[in-house]
Amino acid sequence: MTTKIKICGITNIEDALFAANAGADALGFVFYPKSPRNVALEVVKEIVAALPPFITTVGLFVNATAETIRQTMLHTGLDTVQLHGDETPKDCCLPPHRVIKAVRVKGASSLVNVDQYKVSALLLDAWNDKHYGGTGESFDWQLAKQYTAQLPLILAGGLHPGNVAEAVAQVAPYAVDVSSGVEKQPGIKDHDKIYKFIQQVKTADAR
Repeated sequence: MTTKIKICGITNIEDALFAANAGADALGFVFYPKSPRNVALEVVKEIVAALPPFITTVGLFVNATAETIRQTMLHTGLDTVQLHGDETPKDCCLPPHRVIKAVRVKGASSLVNVDQYKVSALLLDAWNDKHYGGTGESFDWQLAKQYTAQLPLILAGGLHPGNVAEAVAQVAPYAVDVSSGVEKQPGIKDHDKIYKFIQQVKTADAR
């Protein structure tokens, strides 16, 4: 199985199209006002309309209400919800949307109750006291390995072109998710890093 690739924190059409054409399977858009990658609904709507077919588009939310999420998804045309805050298992029930639940990993105790989330995929990211993702920090990948058989596992947190091949080899995740690791600055992607990141994942899969 090939490892799926999500490029998150997209804020403009140029980065979106480059990532899609370079081989990304999914693009993520952040709807969290405190994030430097927060993006306006109208911008996302224009980007989604311009994308080639078969690219999954993901809306990232942090402790948003169900109504806000549904209205945002409807307005922009995104197809998958990613919940990156302190949402409960009940909060993750948002039909008809597929839901990815992000869990910030501080240690093994962070993962004790993840089986309560009845979602399409589980995303594991690094813990940070001040930020909900996008920090460039990583966590112990060995903690992720035990969950690859339970739900589709998306590995995030501190990934970049220099370490993603090793991450894929160690964890064998369903997908990898990168944001700050392929940026020039928050919200602005480095196209060379995107290309190298995707090539490293493909190289790891070929092995």
